[in-house]
Amino acid sequence: MGSSAKKKKEKKKDFQKQKLKVGKARPKAENHTDTSFRSKAITLGQHLDINAPSQTAVFVHQVSLLNSRSDASRKDALGYLTTYVASLSPARNLPVTTSSFLSSLCPLILDGSAGVRNQLLKLFQALPKEDIRDSVAKILPYMRAGMTHLSREIRLTAIDFLSHLIQVAGAELVSCAGGWYQTLECFTTVLGWRSTDSSKWAANKASFAGDVKSTARIMQVLAEFLQAGLATTDVSISGANTLASDFPLWQTGAFAIPSKSNAYAYLNLFGTPQDDEKQMLDDREDRLRVYVNQFQALLLAGIDAAKKEGGELGRASSFLAKALVRTQQP
Repeated sequence: MGSSAKKKKEKKKDFQKQKLKVGKARPKAENHTDTSFRSKAITLGQHLDINAPSQTAVFVHQVSLLNSRSDASRKDALGYLTTYVASLSPARNLPVTTSSFLSSLCPLILDGSAGVRNQLLKLFQALPKEDIRDSVAKILPYMRAGMTHLSREIRLTAIDFLSHLIQVAGAELVSCAGGWYQTLECFTTVLGWRSTDSSKWAANKASFAGDVKSTARIMQVLAEFLQAGLATTDVSISGANTLASDFPLWQTGAFAIPSKSNAYAYLNLFGTPQDDEKQMLDDREDRLRVYVNQFQALLLAGIDAAKKEGGELGRASSFLAKALVRTQQP
């Protein structure tokens, strides 16, 4: 058979139909690839440590997560810290110092996430009141930065933080360095009450027309702040009877050892002379003098303008005016 006949036969074979028998599998193609094999894998068992991390290690790890870029991580870390602080007995202390702990918490007052700020407020409410009182000077700069922030939501959250701070440590707040003058200046700035001429209050008009409820809330917290700084402590009749019963030991508390650290810091005996803006105004009379000289005219003009707006602003201004009357009564 010649080569040409062989080629014709092979070519003809390609077009021939193959006969299939019942029960017999169809023959596989020449380029068939067998995929029925199973791969073998080596599985290594996980190493489990029987020693779980201590609560101190977990607490420190959660504090480190406060600097995370993820909003969810920061919020979850604050949630754990809130639960830990709330369940802490009075006899136990935090695994870290209060100063370092607040150094990690205070910057979150300016956090861009509303969930993080709300969770932070819950954590502040769970902290012991003594720790808050001792750290007012550390918290206040972040509070004032939040009150004058460009974001309206952050300003309102800072006002809520300030309201809680007034309730817990009002006396320490108004008497610390810059706590009275600079905070009042922040209030007049955020309300737009920077001039006795109400016609020049462009920012004030915008705040009144933009968000009445928020402005009323700020005025309410301002009344609480003025009450904390200017309220008089009158001696009641029961107190006078107590003094009479203690004769001849009258007013022994004035001669006792002070209960707070650095009790005479307001005298600034060894520091540089300071103005009213940065001075510690531990006496009510000094705070009243600063208020009358610097802020009384601004607040009264702002109250009059708010009364003219009526509605919720009018009610808030009336509440603020009554608070001023109560604080200045002898």
